[in-house]
Amino acid sequence: MFAAERRQLILEMVRANGAVSLRELARVVQTSEVTVRRDVRALEAEGLLDRRHGGAVLPGGFTRESGFPQKSHLATAEKTAIADLAASLVEEGEAVVVGAGTTTQELARRLARIPGLTVVTNSLLVAQALAHANRVEVVMTGGTLRGSNYALVGSGAEQSLQGLRVTRAFLSGSGLTAERGLSTSNMLSASVDRALVQAAAEVVVLADHTKLGADTMFQTVPTDLISRLVTDEPPAQDERAATELQALADQGVRVSVASVAGVAGGAGGSGSGPGSGAGGSAGADVSPGGRSRRDVPLPGQRRTHGPSGPGGVSGGAGGAGGSGGAQPLRSAPPLASQEPGERARVADMRRR
Repeated sequence: MFAAERRQLILEMVRANGAVSLRELARVVQTSEVTVRRDVRALEAEGLLDRRHGGAVLPGGFTRESGFPQKSHLATAEKTAIADLAASLVEEGEAVVVGAGTTTQELARRLARIPGLTVVTNSLLVAQALAHANRVEVVMTGGTLRGSNYALVGSGAEQSLQGLRVTRAFLSGSGLTAERGLSTSNMLSASVDRALVQAAAEVVVLADHTKLGADTMFQTVPTDLISRLVTDEPPAQDERAATELQALADQGVRVSVASVAGVAGGAGGSGSGPGSGAGGSAGADVSPGGRSRRDVPLPGQRRTHGPSGPGGVSGGAGGAGGSGGAQPLRSAPPLASQEPGERARVADMRRR
Protein backbone atom coordinates (compact mmCIF):
# COMPACT_ATOMS: atom_id res chain seq x y z
CA MET A 1 0.00 0.00 0.00
CA PHE A 2 1.36 3.40 -1.00
CA ALA A 3 1.81 6.15 1.62
CA ALA A 4 -1.03 8.22 0.14
CA GLU A 5 -3.40 5.25 0.34
CA ARG A 6 -2.37 4.51 3.93
CA ARG A 7 -2.91 8.09 5.01
CA GLN A 8 -6.30 8.28 3.33
CA LEU A 9 -7.38 5.11 5.14
CA ILE A 10 -6.04 6.44 8.45
CA LEU A 11 -7.94 9.67 7.96
CA GLU A 12 -11.15 7.80 7.17
CA MET A 13 -10.81 5.68 10.32
CA VAL A 14 -10.27 8.71 12.54
CA ARG A 15 -13.20 10.55 10.97
CA ALA A 16 -15.45 7.52 11.43
CA ASN A 17 -14.46 6.76 15.02
CA GLY A 18 -13.30 10.04 16.53
CA ALA A 19 -10.23 8.47 18.13
CA VAL A 20 -8.12 5.48 17.03
CA SER A 21 -5.02 3.96 18.62
CA LEU A 22 -1.77 3.55 16.70
CA ARG A 23 -1.96 -0.16 17.33
CA GLU A 24 -5.38 -0.38 15.70
CA LEU A 25 -4.30 1.78 12.76
CA ALA A 26 -1.23 -0.37 12.19
CA ARG A 27 -3.36 -3.50 12.23
CA VAL A 28 -5.85 -2.16 9.69
CA VAL A 29 -3.31 -0.72 7.24
CA GLN A 30 -1.02 -3.73 7.81
CA THR A 31 2.17 -1.91 8.61
CA SER A 32 4.31 -1.08 11.65
CA GLU A 33 3.39 1.43 14.34
CA VAL A 34 6.53 3.37 13.44
CA THR A 35 5.24 3.88 9.90
CA VAL A 36 1.75 4.77 11.15
CA ARG A 37 3.20 7.29 13.58
CA ARG A 38 5.02 8.96 10.70
CA ASP A 39 1.80 9.05 8.66
CA VAL A 40 -0.15 10.54 11.57
CA ARG A 41 2.52 13.20 12.01
CA ALA A 42 2.20 14.15 8.33
CA LEU A 43 -1.60 14.33 8.55
CA GLU A 44 -1.37 16.49 11.65
CA ALA A 45 0.93 18.91 9.79
CA GLU A 46 -1.86 19.32 7.24
CA GLY A 47 -4.38 20.06 10.00
CA LEU A 48 -6.44 16.94 9.23
CA LEU A 49 -6.14 15.31 12.66
CA ASP A 50 -4.50 15.73 16.06
CA ARG A 51 -1.89 13.41 17.49
CA ARG A 52 -2.26 12.01 20.98
CA HIS A 53 0.10 9.70 22.86
CA GLY A 54 -0.64 6.30 21.40
CA GLY A 55 -3.20 7.42 18.81
CA ALA A 56 -4.92 10.06 16.71
CA VAL A 57 -8.13 12.06 17.19
CA LEU A 58 -10.27 14.47 15.25
CA PRO A 59 -8.90 18.02 15.29
CA GLY A 60 -10.30 20.32 17.93
CA GLY A 61 -9.62 18.38 21.14
CA PHE A 62 -13.06 16.83 21.76
CA THR A 63 -13.82 13.62 19.94
CA ARG A 64 -17.27 12.92 18.58
CA GLU A 65 -19.25 9.77 19.09
CA SER A 66 -19.12 7.17 16.34
CA GLY A 67 -21.95 4.84 15.39
CA PHE A 68 -22.35 1.28 16.60
CA PRO A 69 -21.13 -0.38 13.35
CA GLN A 70 -17.79 1.44 13.60
CA LYS A 71 -17.37 0.84 17.33
CA SER A 72 -18.13 -2.87 17.09
CA HIS A 73 -15.01 -3.50 14.99
CA LEU A 74 -12.56 -1.55 17.17
CA ALA A 75 -10.40 -3.07 19.92
CA THR A 76 -12.38 -6.31 19.85
CA ALA A 77 -9.76 -8.39 21.67
CA GLU A 78 -9.44 -5.73 24.36
CA LYS A 79 -13.21 -5.58 24.88
CA THR A 80 -13.35 -9.35 25.16
CA ALA A 81 -10.67 -9.40 27.86
CA ILE A 82 -12.31 -6.52 29.73
CA ALA A 83 -15.72 -8.23 29.61
CA ASP A 84 -14.24 -11.46 30.96
CA LEU A 85 -12.72 -9.67 33.93
CA ALA A 86 -15.77 -7.52 34.63
CA ALA A 87 -18.04 -10.57 34.67
CA SER A 88 -15.86 -12.09 37.40
CA LEU A 89 -17.03 -9.30 39.72
CA VAL A 90 -20.65 -10.46 39.56
CA GLU A 91 -22.05 -13.18 41.81
CA GLU A 92 -25.16 -15.30 41.52
CA GLY A 93 -28.35 -13.57 42.57
CA GLU A 94 -27.08 -10.00 42.25
CA ALA A 95 -29.00 -7.09 40.80
CA VAL A 96 -26.94 -4.85 38.49
CA VAL A 97 -27.44 -2.13 35.91
CA VAL A 98 -25.63 -2.26 32.57
CA GLY A 99 -25.38 0.78 30.31
CA ALA A 100 -25.22 0.96 26.54
CA GLY A 101 -22.07 0.28 24.53
CA THR A 102 -20.16 -2.36 22.63
CA THR A 103 -18.05 -3.31 25.68
CA THR A 104 -21.11 -3.65 27.91
CA GLN A 105 -22.72 -5.79 25.21
CA GLU A 106 -19.74 -8.15 25.49
CA LEU A 107 -20.21 -8.14 29.26
CA ALA A 108 -23.90 -9.04 28.88
CA ARG A 109 -23.00 -12.13 26.85
CA ARG A 110 -20.98 -13.36 29.80
CA LEU A 111 -23.57 -12.38 32.41
CA ALA A 112 -26.00 -14.68 30.58
CA ARG A 113 -24.12 -17.61 32.16
CA ILE A 114 -24.58 -16.41 35.76
CA PRO A 115 -27.88 -17.67 37.21
CA GLY A 116 -30.20 -15.65 39.40
CA LEU A 117 -29.21 -12.22 38.10
CA THR A 118 -31.47 -9.23 37.66
CA VAL A 119 -30.09 -6.90 35.00
CA VAL A 120 -31.53 -3.42 34.49
CA THR A 121 -30.53 -1.79 31.20
CA ASN A 122 -31.44 0.89 28.70
CA SER A 123 -29.63 -0.96 25.90
CA LEU A 124 -31.51 -3.10 23.40
CA LEU A 125 -28.27 -4.91 22.57
CA VAL A 126 -27.64 -5.80 26.21
CA ALA A 127 -31.22 -7.01 26.56
CA GLN A 128 -30.89 -9.08 23.38
CA ALA A 129 -27.73 -10.75 24.68
CA LEU A 130 -29.62 -11.76 27.83
CA ALA A 131 -32.97 -12.58 26.23
CA HIS A 132 -32.55 -16.37 26.32
CA ALA A 133 -30.40 -16.59 29.44
CA ASN A 134 -31.48 -19.17 31.97
CA ARG A 135 -32.70 -17.63 35.25
CA VAL A 136 -31.66 -14.08 34.36
CA GLU A 137 -34.35 -11.43 34.67
CA VAL A 138 -34.00 -8.43 32.36
CA VAL A 139 -35.63 -5.12 33.25
CA MET A 140 -35.77 -2.51 30.47
CA THR A 141 -36.08 1.20 31.11
CA GLY A 142 -38.60 3.26 29.22
CA GLY A 143 -37.57 6.10 26.95
CA THR A 144 -37.00 7.04 23.34
CA LEU A 145 -34.89 4.82 21.09
CA ARG A 146 -31.60 6.35 19.96
CA GLY A 147 -30.80 4.40 16.83
CA SER A 148 -27.06 5.10 16.61
CA ASN A 149 -26.33 2.94 19.67
CA TYR A 150 -29.65 1.11 20.17
CA ALA A 151 -30.21 2.72 23.56
CA LEU A 152 -33.29 4.15 25.29
CA VAL A 153 -32.78 7.75 26.36
CA GLY A 154 -34.77 10.77 27.48
CA SER A 155 -37.01 11.57 30.44
CA GLY A 156 -38.86 8.26 30.19
CA ALA A 157 -35.64 6.32 30.74
CA GLU A 158 -34.54 8.55 33.59
CA GLN A 159 -37.89 8.43 35.39
CA SER A 160 -38.04 4.64 35.22
CA LEU A 161 -34.77 4.50 37.18
CA GLN A 162 -36.03 6.60 40.10
CA GLY A 163 -36.21 4.65 43.36
CA LEU A 164 -34.08 1.80 41.97
CA ARG A 165 -31.19 0.37 43.99
CA VAL A 166 -28.71 -2.27 42.78
CA THR A 167 -25.25 -3.45 43.82
CA ARG A 168 -23.26 -2.32 40.76
CA ALA A 169 -23.49 -0.23 37.63
CA PHE A 170 -21.37 -1.20 34.64
CA LEU A 171 -20.85 1.72 32.29
CA SER A 172 -18.79 2.58 29.26
CA GLY A 173 -18.25 5.87 27.46
CA SER A 174 -16.29 7.79 24.84
CA GLY A 175 -13.44 9.02 27.05
CA LEU A 176 -11.95 8.75 30.52
CA THR A 177 -9.59 11.12 32.31
CA ALA A 178 -8.52 11.48 35.92
CA GLU A 179 -9.58 15.12 35.83
CA ARG A 180 -13.17 14.75 34.58
CA GLY A 181 -13.90 11.06 34.89
CA LEU A 182 -16.05 9.27 32.31
CA SER A 183 -17.56 11.31 29.48
CA THR A 184 -19.57 10.86 26.30
CA SER A 185 -20.34 12.88 23.21
CA ASN A 186 -24.14 12.78 23.47
CA MET A 187 -26.14 14.81 25.98
CA LEU A 188 -29.10 12.39 26.17
CA SER A 189 -26.87 9.38 26.72
CA ALA A 190 -24.93 11.22 29.42
CA SER A 191 -28.12 12.08 31.29
CA VAL A 192 -29.33 8.47 31.37
CA ASP A 193 -25.88 7.22 32.44
CA ARG A 194 -25.98 9.65 35.37
CA ALA A 195 -29.35 8.18 36.38
CA LEU A 196 -27.87 4.67 36.19
CA VAL A 197 -25.05 5.75 38.49
CA GLN A 198 -27.51 7.09 41.06
CA ALA A 199 -29.15 3.66 41.23
CA ALA A 200 -25.96 1.77 42.11
CA ALA A 201 -23.93 1.30 45.27
CA GLU A 202 -20.76 0.81 43.21
CA VAL A 203 -19.78 2.13 39.77
CA VAL A 204 -17.56 0.03 37.50
CA VAL A 205 -16.28 1.69 34.32
CA LEU A 206 -15.32 -0.48 31.35
CA ALA A 207 -12.88 1.33 29.06
CA ASP A 208 -10.19 0.02 26.76
CA HIS A 209 -6.84 1.85 26.67
CA THR A 210 -7.78 3.93 23.59
CA LYS A 211 -10.29 5.84 25.73
CA LEU A 212 -7.81 6.70 28.47
CA GLY A 213 -6.91 10.37 28.24
CA ALA A 214 -9.69 11.12 25.73
CA ASP A 215 -12.05 13.91 26.78
CA THR A 216 -15.51 14.40 25.32
CA MET A 217 -18.26 16.94 25.79
CA PHE A 218 -20.59 15.61 28.48
CA GLN A 219 -19.41 14.26 31.82
CA THR A 220 -21.28 11.15 32.97
CA VAL A 221 -19.37 9.94 36.04
CA PRO A 222 -16.93 12.18 37.94
CA THR A 223 -13.76 10.46 39.09
CA ASP A 224 -14.72 10.45 42.75
CA LEU A 225 -17.80 8.32 41.98
CA ILE A 226 -15.89 5.65 40.04
CA SER A 227 -15.26 2.66 42.30
CA ARG A 228 -13.34 0.57 39.80
CA LEU A 229 -11.95 0.79 36.28
CA VAL A 230 -11.60 -2.36 34.21
CA THR A 231 -9.28 -1.81 31.25
CA ASP A 232 -6.71 -3.62 29.13
CA GLU A 233 -2.93 -3.39 29.34
CA PRO A 234 -1.83 -0.38 27.24
CA PRO A 235 1.06 -0.66 24.77
CA ALA A 236 4.44 0.06 26.36
CA GLN A 237 4.85 3.26 24.32
CA ASP A 238 1.42 4.65 25.23
CA GLU A 239 2.52 7.15 27.85
CA ARG A 240 -0.84 8.91 27.90
CA ALA A 241 -2.72 5.80 28.99
CA ALA A 242 -0.09 4.93 31.60
CA THR A 243 -0.23 8.44 33.02
CA GLU A 244 -4.03 8.38 33.24
CA LEU A 245 -4.02 4.97 34.94
CA GLN A 246 -1.59 6.22 37.56
CA ALA A 247 -3.59 9.42 38.09
CA LEU A 248 -6.82 7.45 38.47
CA ALA A 249 -5.18 5.11 40.99
CA ASP A 250 -3.84 8.12 42.90
CA GLN A 251 -7.41 9.42 43.22
CA GLY A 252 -8.61 6.17 44.77
CA VAL A 253 -9.99 4.33 41.74
CA ARG A 254 -9.27 0.59 41.80
CA VAL A 255 -7.71 -0.21 38.43
CA SER A 256 -8.04 -3.78 37.16
CA VAL A 257 -5.98 -4.52 34.05
CA ALA A 258 -7.05 -7.49 31.93
CA SER A 259 -4.42 -9.07 29.72
CA VAL A 260 -5.31 -9.44 26.05
CA ALA A 261 -2.60 -12.10 25.56
CA GLY A 262 -4.14 -15.50 25.02
CA VAL A 263 -7.61 -14.19 24.14
CA ALA A 264 -8.50 -16.21 21.06
CA GLY A 265 -11.58 -16.65 18.99
CA GLY A 266 -13.42 -13.62 20.38
CA ALA A 267 -16.67 -14.06 22.27
CA GLY A 268 -17.22 -17.47 20.78
CA GLY A 269 -14.09 -19.05 22.26
CA SER A 270 -13.97 -22.00 24.58
CA GLY A 271 -14.27 -21.88 28.30
CA SER A 272 -16.51 -22.78 31.18
CA GLY A 273 -18.31 -21.02 33.96
CA PRO A 274 -19.73 -17.50 34.04
CA GLY A 275 -18.09 -15.09 31.69
CA SER A 276 -15.62 -17.50 30.15
CA GLY A 277 -16.71 -17.13 26.54
CA ALA A 278 -13.53 -15.45 25.35
CA GLY A 279 -11.29 -18.46 25.32
CA GLY A 280 -8.47 -19.18 27.73
CA SER A 281 -5.27 -17.29 28.37
CA ALA A 282 -2.54 -19.55 27.13
CA GLY A 283 0.50 -20.15 29.30
CA ALA A 284 -0.96 -18.78 32.53
CA ASP A 285 -1.61 -20.48 35.83
CA VAL A 286 -5.26 -21.49 36.12
CA SER A 287 -7.16 -21.06 39.37
CA PRO A 288 -9.84 -23.49 40.61
CA GLY A 289 -12.62 -21.70 38.73
CA GLY A 290 -10.89 -22.16 35.39
CA ARG A 291 -9.74 -18.55 35.07
CA SER A 292 -6.15 -17.49 34.63
CA ARG A 293 -4.38 -14.57 36.19
CA ARG A 294 -1.08 -12.77 36.43
CA ASP A 295 0.16 -9.49 37.82
CA VAL A 296 0.56 -6.84 35.12
CA PRO A 297 2.66 -3.67 35.71
CA LEU A 298 1.78 -0.40 34.08
CA PRO A 299 3.89 0.54 31.04
CA GLY A 300 7.27 1.88 32.07
CA GLN A 301 6.95 0.50 35.58
CA ARG A 302 10.15 -0.68 37.19
CA ARG A 303 10.13 -4.42 37.77
CA THR A 304 11.38 -5.59 41.14
CA HIS A 305 12.65 -8.89 42.41
CA GLY A 306 10.70 -10.26 45.35
CA PRO A 307 11.75 -12.89 47.86
CA SER A 308 11.06 -15.61 45.30
CA GLY A 309 13.95 -14.42 43.12
CA PRO A 310 14.15 -12.63 39.77
CA GLY A 311 10.79 -12.32 38.09
CA GLY A 312 8.95 -13.51 41.19
CA VAL A 313 6.21 -11.84 43.16
CA SER A 314 6.04 -12.04 46.88
CA GLY A 315 2.84 -13.32 48.46
CA GLY A 316 0.21 -11.12 50.03
CA ALA A 317 -1.66 -8.46 48.11
CA GLY A 318 -2.74 -9.68 44.74
CA GLY A 319 -2.73 -13.34 45.80
CA ALA A 320 -0.43 -14.58 43.06
CA GLY A 321 0.89 -17.29 45.32
CA GLY A 322 4.48 -16.00 45.25
CA SER A 323 5.30 -17.18 41.76
CA GLY A 324 5.70 -15.52 38.36
CA GLY A 325 4.71 -12.08 37.10
CA ALA A 326 5.87 -8.58 37.92
CA GLN A 327 5.29 -6.51 41.02
CA PRO A 328 2.18 -4.35 40.54
CA LEU A 329 2.56 -0.59 40.75
CA ARG A 330 0.30 -0.24 43.76
CA SER A 331 -0.72 -3.35 45.65
CA ALA A 332 -4.34 -3.91 46.61
CA PRO A 333 -6.58 -6.73 47.82
CA PRO A 334 -7.66 -9.20 45.12
CA LEU A 335 -10.90 -8.66 43.22
CA ALA A 336 -14.04 -8.62 45.35
CA SER A 337 -12.51 -10.29 48.39
CA GLN A 338 -10.96 -13.13 46.44
CA GLU A 339 -14.06 -14.28 44.59
CA PRO A 340 -13.78 -17.94 43.53
CA GLY A 341 -12.78 -18.82 40.01
CA GLU A 342 -11.16 -15.59 38.91
CA ARG A 343 -11.03 -15.56 35.05
CA ALA A 344 -8.84 -12.87 33.60
CA ARG A 345 -5.20 -11.95 33.99
CA VAL A 346 -5.40 -8.96 36.24
CA ALA A 347 -3.44 -6.38 38.13
CA ASP A 348 -5.59 -4.79 40.82
CA MET A 349 -4.21 -1.42 41.92
CA ARG A 350 -5.60 1.26 44.12
CA ARG A 351 -4.50 4.19 46.19
CA ARG A 352 -3.10 3.21 49.54
